[in-house]
Amino acid sequence: MTTAMILSLVVLLAMIAMIMFDVLPFGLPPIAACVLIVLFGLGDVSYAFAGFTNSTVWMLAFFMVILAAIQKTSLILKVKDAMTRLVEIGGFKSYVALVIVVMLGASIVGMGSTAFYVLTFSLVVTMPYNEKLPGSKLILPLGIASNHPLIPINVALQYGVAISVLSASGLDSSNLTMMQFALVSLFLSAGFLLWAVIGYRFLPSHPVAEPTVENKNALASSDEPRMESWREWTVMIAFAVSIVAMMMVDSIGALAYMIPGVAAMVMVLIKVIDFNEYRDNLFSPIILMTAGVIPVANCLADTGLSTLVGNTVAGAIGTSVPAFVVVLVFAVLCSTFACFTGSQVGTVMIFAPLAIAVCQGMGISPMAAAVAVTLSGWSGHYMPIDGLPAMAFGMGQYTMVEFWKYTIPQYVIRLLFLTAGALIVFPA
Repeated sequence: MTTAMILSLVVLLAMIAMIMFDVLPFGLPPIAACVLIVLFGLGDVSYAFAGFTNSTVWMLAFFMVILAAIQKTSLILKVKDAMTRLVEIGGFKSYVALVIVVMLGASIVGMGSTAFYVLTFSLVVTMPYNEKLPGSKLILPLGIASNHPLIPINVALQYGVAISVLSASGLDSSNLTMMQFALVSLFLSAGFLLWAVIGYRFLPSHPVAEPTVENKNALASSDEPRMESWREWTVMIAFAVSIVAMMMVDSIGALAYMIPGVAAMVMVLIKVIDFNEYRDNLFSPIILMTAGVIPVANCLADTGLSTLVGNTVAGAIGTSVPAFVVVLVFAVLCSTFACFTGSQVGTVMIFAPLAIAVCQGMGISPMAAAVAVTLSGWSGHYMPIDGLPAMAFGMGQYTMVEFWKYTIPQYVIRLLFLTAGALIVFPA
């Protein structure tokens, strides 16, 4: 290993340590890593902070503003009303219908929306206990359903991360379309839905936690007066136009990156979003994380470390290992680290370039690995450590046995579907 390789490895390990041990607030460890790149002489300032001039990062940042606006529309309130009616009816059919309703809601707000799963939990815990459909049979599956869009029209964040991974690995990102990415995401959602139907019988039947002040506030916020019809239509049109633009990036070029920016400005002009909300979403921790990890990935690739690791692992594995196993192993590694650290984007940007390098070393198409590993970052949930699984565990009042009885089989089935989908869409 060269000195540059060793220093880039130090930067990577320092970033991982800062993420895992919460040394700095979420979003800042990659920025600290960018500073180390300059201090170690691995690149100048423009190289170390190139992620902040990355067109995909800006497209995602603008789209985060639009997502904040769409969550204020009556679309989300309609999801809430439908859920309430189904819980009152009760029974297995209502359970399945509730899962589908939440997955449809996730199709609008996208994967990993904290506001949406908090709203989902808040709705469940504030409903009266119903023996036909107790809250304990809803908290866990509906919480995870909020992370699986049934109609994957809004996968912009994860798609942007995958594009960044491919670019950082020196691959032509134009070979990955949003339609292909959405199709793989559909396989992942299908795996979840299959287990959600089967797993109903493994969920306990008991009351859930009483509503907290935070839950009541979250629910109350969803009951705010609805915005005027013309504003709602403007938000929905802006959302739709932005999605279409991002899907057509190959044909319309730079315009695709800026249309979400124009739409985000419109949200401020029509007063759906104020300046503080615009700023907080434009420079959210997720965006800082996405922008910050790009130079780190570039550094690993440019020093030759990624290629060295890839060739070494490929040599150790040999060429007889099926592509399915290789992609699945990296999906398991990425999802597990993301589950324990709570940092999806950061973990993906660490493991995806390694998976790509290994696949290239083995003569396997790296596109399937890039997509599967990216989506796996949002597919953990088998440990109640951070965010969604932790809240579900506490509010559902599950024991660890009850929690694992549902989440571990679900985890295995989802990753099997994800890996299969990635290799079907991108044959090895």
